[in-house]
Order: sequence, then C-alpha cells, then structure tokens
Amino acid sequence: QVQLVESGGGLVQAGGSLRLSCAASGRTFSSYAMAWFRQAPGKEREFVAAINWSGGRTSYADSVKGRFTISRDNAKNMVYLQMNSLKPEDTAVYYCATSTRWVAVSTRDYTYWGQGTQVTVSS
Repeated sequence: QVQLVESGGGLVQAGGSLRLSCAASGRTFSSYAMAWFRQAPGKEREFVAAINWSGGRTSYADSVKGRFTISRDNAKNMVYLQMNSLKPEDTAVYYCATSTRWVAVSTRDYTYWGQGTQVTVSS
C-alpha cells in the first residue's frame, strides 16, 4: 500500500514557475515508477511526466517538454515537478501516481493516486 499527498499548487501568472511535491508513504516507494498527471475541467486526465524507480530515466508529454522537470528523492520518499514558463493551458488539478510499468502513459497502468493539487495560471 502506498499513500500519496501532493502539495505546492497555487495561482501563478503566465511565465511564472511552481514546484509541486508528492510525499509517499510505504517502504516500497523506491520500487515504483512515478508520474504526474493533470486534469482540466471537462477534460480527461492526461499524462504529464514520469520517472523510473532510480530516477535515471524520465519521460514527458510533448506539451510540457523543455518546461517541466520531474525528479525524485528515494531517501525522502518524494517526487517533484518543477514547472517553468507556465501557460494558461497548464491550468489543471495535478496528481501524482505510482506504476510498476515503464514507461506508462495511461491512467490504467497506475495503481495509487494522490488527491491532487490545483494549479491555476492566469494570463
């Protein structure tokens, strides 16, 4: 069992930055690939970024490539999403999730989910 708690969301102007954090409980955290997804109102949840168990491999959606960076600290059971050059279209609830697969971009491949943190980017 893994519990995930996201934090760091908020309101930011276009062009600004935010750093999201995901705190995980459970001794098996380091065995999972981790990912960030987001869901805007009226839209399906979509893949944003993923990182493998060691942190040595990452994957990004085309829409965030070059602007967002995913990282993890297995000693602290933490995953991060550094978001730079934010755009209004990045506005969504952001979720972290765990998977035993690499690289998984479908929500169906993720087992545990956090409750989400709201990110709002104003124009």
